[in-house]
Amino acid sequence: MMAGVATRVLLADDHNLVRAGVRKILEAHPEVEVVGEVGDGESALRALETIATDVLVLDLTMPGADGFQVLQRAKRHHTTVKVLVLSMHASHEYVARAIREGADGYLLKDSAVQDLVAAIEAVMQGHTYYSPPIQRELGQILRAGDAHRRLVDQLTEREREVLRLVAQGLSTKEIAARWSISTRTVETHRAHLMRKLGLRSVALLTQFAIREGMLEPPSS
Repeated sequence: MMAGVATRVLLADDHNLVRAGVRKILEAHPEVEVVGEVGDGESALRALETIATDVLVLDLTMPGADGFQVLQRAKRHHTTVKVLVLSMHASHEYVARAIREGADGYLLKDSAVQDLVAAIEAVMQGHTYYSPPIQRELGQILRAGDAHRRLVDQLTEREREVLRLVAQGLSTKEIAARWSISTRTVETHRAHLMRKLGLRSVALLTQFAIREGMLEPPSS
């Protein structure tokens, strides 16, 4: 935070009591100014268009456009705004998606009193800030990512190609015809890769291939 210049904070949470509590925390610090508060995603996006904001403190579960949509659009259209997620959710799915969408920090609501001002200061300095439980979750996500990479590395080139073609929807006969090999051989390759990946259905193989960037996700 620049000396003598208050950091402008916009609050977005659909619970009035949460917003009031956060505002009370921040108003005790003259280096922070709450410039607005909203209770839904669309209002948050409109506020970003009209209110000069340095940090958006954002809940992820709100009516209308949810927090993830707000995060994504804020990062796309308001590139100087820092987004600090303040959520009750600490699960893998929420944390991983928020980080992927560009969140500058992620706090749990029960740590707001201790951590919120420090988190705002950190993101304003270009750093990231995560509550201790979120740091642990990030460690698990990174370890899981390493495990996925190791799984892919265990596949032979032919098994990777079988995975890609199965995920594209080709049948065993179609794959065999493309390579001029027997269906039995294709089935053997598929059995090997399913055993190595621990996946037992074509749907799960397809999800894995998409996640690893081996093919584009189906268009909606």
